[in-house]
Amino acid sequence: MKIEKAKISKRKKKRNRLIYRSAILAILVGAIIFAVVSNSQADNSIYREGDMAPDFQLTQVNNNNELETIRLSDLRGKGVMLNFWGTWCKPCEAEMPYMQSLYPEYKEKGIEIVAVSLDNTELVIHNFIDKYNLTFPVPHDTTGEVMDLYKVGPIPSTFFINPEGEIEEVVNGALTLERLEESLKNILPK
Repeated sequence: MKIEKAKISKRKKKRNRLIYRSAILAILVGAIIFAVVSNSQADNSIYREGDMAPDFQLTQVNNNNELETIRLSDLRGKGVMLNFWGTWCKPCEAEMPYMQSLYPEYKEKGIEIVAVSLDNTELVIHNFIDKYNLTFPVPHDTTGEVMDLYKVGPIPSTFFINPEGEIEEVVNGALTLERLEESLKNILPK
């Protein structure tokens, strides 16, 4: 009788383990299916030359302590140099003086330079702005949302956008003064 009870108990344990393992397997399969479906529906667009630049809205940090919103769609009709950078990035730092030196001239011609900072804190951004006396708009992408929207990888990354809102050129890496000026000329309003 004792042997019989032990066999029954052993069968129950095996059955319970089978049910438990099957439930875990079903949950894992469900999670995998959910992940595959979610990733297939995610926006995996990489914006290239000829694409419309996606709109965004960020707060500018270098506007005399006033918070001003920068919205790309508000700049329609102007050429836009959209630059993604960080204070820790040496190539970014190297191209900032070029951007500042060309900004007054090209602003008069209808081009706006927008340098989106990817830094964690505004204090370091303000120190950098003061160091280089930057006068073009510097919005702060605090959440990385715009960086993700544009699928920015290495920085600096720059999108040259024509007055119609189309991306004319994408440059990954630092710009020389000559290359920057050539790219700005290509997005001049007519």
